[in-house]
Amino acid sequence: MNKFPRNHWYAAAWASEIGDAPVGRRILDEPVVLFRGGDGKVAALEDRCPHRLVPLSMGTVVNGALQCGYHGMTFGADGQCVRIPGQERIPPRAVVRNYPIAERYGMAWIWMGEAERADPELLPEIPHFDDPDWGKITDGYQHHPSNYLNIVENLMDPSHTTFVHKQTIGNPAAANAGVQMEKTDDYIVAYKWLPSSPPSPMDMQIKDFGDGKVDRGQFFYFEVPCVSRVDIITMPAGLERTEENFNKGLRNNSYKFLTPETETSTHFFWMHLRNYNVGDDAWSERMRGVFEKTFNEDRDIEMAMQESQNLLGVRQMVGLEIDRAPTIALKMIERLVKDENAAAETVAA
Repeated sequence: MNKFPRNHWYAAAWASEIGDAPVGRRILDEPVVLFRGGDGKVAALEDRCPHRLVPLSMGTVVNGALQCGYHGMTFGADGQCVRIPGQERIPPRAVVRNYPIAERYGMAWIWMGEAERADPELLPEIPHFDDPDWGKITDGYQHHPSNYLNIVENLMDPSHTTFVHKQTIGNPAAANAGVQMEKTDDYIVAYKWLPSSPPSPMDMQIKDFGDGKVDRGQFFYFEVPCVSRVDIITMPAGLERTEENFNKGLRNNSYKFLTPETETSTHFFWMHLRNYNVGDDAWSERMRGVFEKTFNEDRDIEMAMQESQNLLGVRQMVGLEIDRAPTIALKMIERLVKDENAAAETVAA
């Protein structure tokens, strides 16, 4: 029985990670190897040679095919064996499962479910990715030793920033601000506004807001089952809340792409888009450091939470009002898993 939604696109690797050597990665608790085929496109196979079950990621890429590092059996991008050293006949079972791959936004996305349902139109949309008026930081990656549902809850929780991220994006004024929520069939958003409040430490490094008062919006979007977008708006206090005015201040769109590795670990890919200091590479590198620090702060909390969950066998012991949006997000994921398992049982029957 599946424990993760499978019929969805997951971030597998940044395109820059996949060069001349194969890349092994565990995704949805399955071993996967990524490499570039003869046409230069990324391919994904089960990371297991069908002969002696040695990981193919221990092998090499030869002329766009993946050669096992044990006996040299070689597999094409479609998973079919194309060569066995020392023999002409290729057994019919000398084949490896291949997974659909799509490349977009500088990333390789993998479909772990039913291959015929892998529609590139279902890939997430990232506005402003190619907008020359927006700067971007890509290739962000961390390994988080925690169930990805813990990370989903964290990313849907605007209230934790005050306490966890005191030196980066936190703002003491946000501690008692109420969280509002909206939901559709595809995503959920938790948000709060901090009217006429002090800018965060990071905001003050970027822009002079005169009297020091800003209206700050924090919008935490989650597109089930694995894409988070945090939209932080810092605008002069008192302006009408329109999209045009949002962009008159500072606008930060921080994306996280969560790919379960196992039940207790997650691949945490991240990307950041901004409407200020465009083209400033030095600023981008400085920001990269700030975000790495911020996400490490989250990682420490998630890891401690996972250790307690492993020990006690429960996710939490009491609920709070701020749990509303994270709880709904988790129920949406749970529904996806149940529906897929029910469909699989019907087919099997």
